This record gives sequence, structure tokens and C-alpha cells, in this order.
Amino acid sequence: MTVKELEPKRVFEIFDEITKVPRPSKKEAKIRQYLIDFAKKNNLDVKTDEVGNVVMTKPATPGHENAPTVILQGHMDMVCESNDKSFDFDNNPIETEIDGEWIKAKGTTLGADNGIGVAASLAILTEPELVHGPLEALFTVDEETGMTGAFGIGDGMINGDILLNLDSEDDAELFVGCAGGVDTVCTFTYNRSFAPKDFTYFKIDISKGQGGHSGGDIHLGHANANKLLARFLFNLSKEYEISIAEIDGGNLRNAIPRAAHAVIGVHTSRKENVRVALNNYIADIENEYAGIEPTLEITMESVPTPDFCIDSNTCTNLVRALYSAPHGVVSMSRELEGLVETSTNLASVKMVCDNQIVVTTSQRSSVDSRKWDIANQVEALFLLAGAEVKHGEGYPGWQPNMQSPIMKIASEAYKELYGITPAIKAIHAGLECGLFLQKFPHLDMVSFGPTLRGVHSPSEKMHIPAVERFYEQLKLTLTKVADVKK
Repeated sequence: MTVKELEPKRVFEIFDEITKVPRPSKKEAKIRQYLIDFAKKNNLDVKTDEVGNVVMTKPATPGHENAPTVILQGHMDMVCESNDKSFDFDNNPIETEIDGEWIKAKGTTLGADNGIGVAASLAILTEPELVHGPLEALFTVDEETGMTGAFGIGDGMINGDILLNLDSEDDAELFVGCAGGVDTVCTFTYNRSFAPKDFTYFKIDISKGQGGHSGGDIHLGHANANKLLARFLFNLSKEYEISIAEIDGGNLRNAIPRAAHAVIGVHTSRKENVRVALNNYIADIENEYAGIEPTLEITMESVPTPDFCIDSNTCTNLVRALYSAPHGVVSMSRELEGLVETSTNLASVKMVCDNQIVVTTSQRSSVDSRKWDIANQVEALFLLAGAEVKHGEGYPGWQPNMQSPIMKIASEAYKELYGITPAIKAIHAGLECGLFLQKFPHLDMVSFGPTLRGVHSPSEKMHIPAVERFYEQLKLTLTKVADVKK
């Protein structure tokens, strides 16, 4: 059986089409055109704004014109992570496969975050028998790397009263709050130094970590490849003089780094000491992460002498800063049991231009002051290390409204269908809801979706039975809202 043959058939047919459309963050032109073509094919009104968001509208079922207008909302873009560094996300389709009750991709992120939310919205818009009030479907751009679409949504794009965010990842759960976040970018400027000729050079490579979503998975304790690399380099630098010619780790601010590498040099007389030190380090890491990181690999190979190295002062400051930089859960919520309140992700380390190394970190918190507190701690650390530090604009959290009417309707729909009252939760990941509420304070919002696991990593997968439950809940929720008068 193929993905497009699964039930609910219309949802999976559309999802299968979406997986074939390249849609990296900030490169949504192809998926935007797909959406516009879909609207025209199905006689739906469609409009776009300057940042690239798309909105489709559908009139109410006759007799339900006075019901509140519901906005179905998801984002077009996907996180692009692959086990094969040569995979071309700009042009290649995602290759899907069915593994028991799960849909996966072959070596890449699946893009169910948020392809399934987009597919469900489009399926709803083409459901011939569904009873509903006025509908708007909003598809935003660049949610994963900056929430550009939510920040820049054009005037008059949406006019609804209720917003259903279809970007959550747990069946039988409703989300009514999320964390806010801010990125902190730290830039080291270095001088090029001639690589010492009496040194032996190695490439140390950390790969195949579990990674995951830096919000939803941060509490799982997965290894951060940048931290593992920095730890080894720091301990090595305490014993021997080292040079660094190359360093790279992680890719996206909202993904826990799965891989990192560095090209380093030590005096030739110490090369065997480095091999021994790495073997001992590997044993420590395997012991520390037993059962958590089953596929993690740490390797070292000899490489030719590079043309240059980072100057020794910057090398020392960089290694110390990366090793001491915080990563992971900072504090847990005192209001909602089990919810991470504040966290930070040492997301990426990149050599850019000819003389700069850029370190990107991402901070999240459901408490705005704590978000800025951990961001400022990161700033202070990297300032001490001699880096230039800048914070992004950040995005707001979404304060839970436990009296939300749409939360109660969506909860009733799930219970009526499956005999289970869904859990009401907040999420540590960032959702666009906080920005929508800031711009449209009248909105009543709730977020739900099918079960996804391993998002933002090549292990991403989607639970097939949960998709049907999600879609049936969505349809019944809309029908219930259709009987509500403004």
C-alpha cells in the first residue's frame, strides 16, 4: 500500500502530493504555486500577501452563514534535515515509506510538520458533504526559521473569529498555550595563521545523533553534537597545544544538532596521545548516553595539513565558550506539571566569509522575563569570550485561556467520537498563535494534530491511525461551530 491509498483517502492523497513539492523555509515558491493552483482547480477564492502567505476562503453551508468564521491554519515550509548531505531539498521530492502504523521518509525529514496540517485544511475545503460555517484557510511561510509569515501577515488577509492551528503533534491532546522564543547570534572574528608544519592533523567527526525538535524534544536528553565536540576539544586543549582549521556543527536554530566536526592539529609527537584520548572519550559518551543515542558515531581520521588555522587566541576563546555555553532544560513550569518552562539550544557553529565563526543559539520560555534572562546569560558568556552578540526580535508566547469556547468544543468533539476527554496542555515549542493573538486579540484559538515523533530530524514519523482521528475531530469541531450563532 502507498501513502495516497491510506484512510482518510482525501487527506493522504493531498499529503502525498505535498511531499513531492520542495518547500524549504524561505523557499516556498513551489508550494505556494501548488496552493494557488489547488484553489483555482477547486473554485476557491485565493489571495496572497507581500510576504507570501496564502489564504483560501469557502462560503458557509447554506443556512449556517451566521456562524463564526473559522480559520484553519498551518505553515507551508518544512525543516530540511538529511542523513545524506547531498540530498537536494530545493528540487527533490521527499520519498515516503510505510512502516507498520507509521509513515516515514527515506533518510530525510518527512515534512509532516506541517504538511499534514496543510493537507487536512485542503481536504476540508473540498469535502462535499461537510456542514460548516464560513471558512478561511491560512497557510503561512517561514514558520520554522523566523515565523516571517505570522509576523508579516497582510492587512485584511484573515477576518475570522476562531483559529484552529493544525500544527501540534500529539493525538488526544489540545494545546492552548506555547512558549515564546528568541535567537542569539554570536560572531567571532579571527585572524588566519599558517598551519604549523610540525603538527599532525585530524578530522574529528560526530554524526548520527538523534537530534530532534529543540522545543518538543529538549527534555529527552538527546546529545548535542556541538557540545560533545567542544567537550573533547576543551579537555584536549588542557593537555596539549591544539590548532583548529575547520569547525562546523548543526544547521537550524530549532533542531538539536545531530552532527558536528572539526579539523584540528597537534604536535606530531602527540598524535598517538590524541587517539588514546578519543578512544577514552568515546567510551565515556557511550556509557553516558546508553539507551538514548543508539546510532551516535564519533570517529577520527588523518587529513592533509590545511592551508591555515584559526589564530590561537580565538581558538581558545571559541572552545571555552562552546564548552561552557548552556544547552537543554533550564527550568520546569510550576503551573503545568511536566511542561518545560525555559530552555536553550546551542544550535549551530558555522565558519562564514574568510574570517568569521557564527554561533547561533535559540532560547524558549513560557515566561517572557525568563526567556530574556537565559538569552542575556548566553550574551554575557560570549561577550566574555570576545564575540559580537546580537539578539533577534523574538516571538511572543501564547498565554493559556482555560475558558476558551473553541477549546471546549474541540474537546467535546473528540470525546463524542472516541469516548476520551483529550488532555489540555501547553507546548514548549513555538507556535504562530502568540503572534496571531498579538495582532488579532479577539481570536479564540486552539491547536491540535496527529501524533508525530522525531520532528526536525530524519527519524520524523507520523502515526497513521492518529491522522484519521485528527481529521474526524476537525470535521466534527467545524460542524459544531456551524450551529453556534455569533
